[in-house]
Amino acid sequence: MAALNPGKPTEPRGKRLSIQVVTWNVASAAPPLDLSDLLQLNKDNLNLDMYVIGLQEMNCGIMSLLSDTAFEDPWSSFFMDVLSPLSFVKVSSVRMQGLLLLFFAKHHHLPFVQILSTKSTPTGLFGYWGNKGGVNICMKLYGYYISIINCHLPPHMANNDQRLEHFDRILEMQNFEEQDIPNILDHDLILWFGDMNFRIEDFGLHFVRESIKNRCYSDLWEKDQLSIAKRHDPLLRQFQEGPLLFPPTYKFDKNSNNYDTSEKKRKPAWTDRILWRLKRQPQANPHNQRLPIPHFCLSLRSYVSHMMYCISDHKPVTSTFDLELKPLVSVPPITLMPEGLWTMENDMLISYSLTPDFLSSPWDWIGLYKVGLRHINDYVSYVWVRDNQVSFSDGLIQVYFNTRDIPETEDQFLLCYYSNNLHSVVGISKPFKIQPSSFLAEDPLSEAQPHI
Repeated sequence: MAALNPGKPTEPRGKRLSIQVVTWNVASAAPPLDLSDLLQLNKDNLNLDMYVIGLQEMNCGIMSLLSDTAFEDPWSSFFMDVLSPLSFVKVSSVRMQGLLLLFFAKHHHLPFVQILSTKSTPTGLFGYWGNKGGVNICMKLYGYYISIINCHLPPHMANNDQRLEHFDRILEMQNFEEQDIPNILDHDLILWFGDMNFRIEDFGLHFVRESIKNRCYSDLWEKDQLSIAKRHDPLLRQFQEGPLLFPPTYKFDKNSNNYDTSEKKRKPAWTDRILWRLKRQPQANPHNQRLPIPHFCLSLRSYVSHMMYCISDHKPVTSTFDLELKPLVSVPPITLMPEGLWTMENDMLISYSLTPDFLSSPWDWIGLYKVGLRHINDYVSYVWVRDNQVSFSDGLIQVYFNTRDIPETEDQFLLCYYSNNLHSVVGISKPFKIQPSSFLAEDPLSEAQPHI
C-alpha cells in the first residue's frame, strides 16, 4: 500500500528505551567500592539505554567545592569510570551545592539527545540558599521534550506545608521564557525524584517499627504525607509513583541496617521518592487520518530500595522504566563516514552529509574518541569543520584530520560531530580502527578500504 501511495510518509519504527533512575542522599560520604546492584550491572538481560542519577547532600564544604570546580567530583568520576566501558557517555550534569544530577546515555543515542537547558532553583535559607531546592536537565529525546528534576525538600515532621510550597516553587521556576521551550507542564515526560522528606503522620515510633518488622506497610501508606497530599492537590495528583513495597529508607544508623538508635530516635519514613508525569496524549480523530498520533508511553518495571548500602543514613532508591516511543526524529542531522584506510602516517579524510534543515556553525567541530569515552570533552583530537574543509560536492562535505598527535593504540575509535548551535552531538560514526604506521609496509598489496 505504501508503494501505491508515495505521498504517504513512512512512519518510523517504534523504539523501546530502558532507563534506570537513581536517587540517594549520600550524607557527605564518598562512593563505596562497588555499586553494581545500584546500577543493575549484575542483571544480564536488562539492556539499559540510559541512567538518570540524582544525589543529595554531597560533600559541599568549601575545600570540596573548590576541588570539584577544578576537577570532576568523586561521584561523577566513579559513575563515569564504571559506565564508560559499557558504552555509556555522560551527556549532561548540573550541580547546586550538595545536589547533583547526572544523565548518561549509550553512545549511539547521542545524535538524538539535545540538551536544551540546565537549571538550579535554590529554596533554602530565605529562598536563596542552595542547600535545599532542585536541579533540572531539560532535553529533547528523539524529538520529545523531557525534564528531569532532582530535589531536596525541607526536613522534619512539622514542615509538610513548607515541603509542598517548595515543590510548587521548583515547578514554577522551570519555565524557559527566554528560549523556544514549552512550559514544563507541556513536556512529554517529567521525571521528578530526590529526598522529598515526607514523613509518616499520627502513628508512634513503636507502631511504625513493628509494622516495618512485619512488612505490614498498608497502614503506613495511608499516613504517608506525600500520599495524603496527592489525594488533595490536583497538580501533585498528576504525578504517578510505583507501589511502596520496600521498607522506609530513612533514618538509619550509618554503617548498619538499624533504624535510628540515637537519643532523637527519628521515626522511619519514605523520604526518598521517584515520581513521573506524562503529558496527556491527544485522542484519535476519525475525520483526520493524515497526522499520526505520536506514540509515547512509560511503564514501570521496578521500584526498589537497596538495603546493602550503609554509608549514609538513607538507603538509595531506584526505578527501572521502559519508555516506548515512535521517534519524531529518526535520522541524525549529520551522517559521518570515515574515508579510506586510516593509518597513523597519513592525514585522514572524513566525509559527512547533513539534513536540509540543519544549520551549521563556524564553531562546529568533529572529535576523535576512543570507544569507551567518558564525556564529550574526552576526545583524543578534534578539528574545526570549516577550517579543515577540503571539498564539497553532491551533498558530501570532506574535511581532513591530522594524525601526527594521535598515539598508536589497538583501541577502536569513534567520530562525533558537535553542533555549537545545538550544544549537542548531532552525528556519530560506527567504530573503526586506525592502523599503525607499519601496517602498509607489512602488507603493501592490500587494497585501501574503510576499516570499520
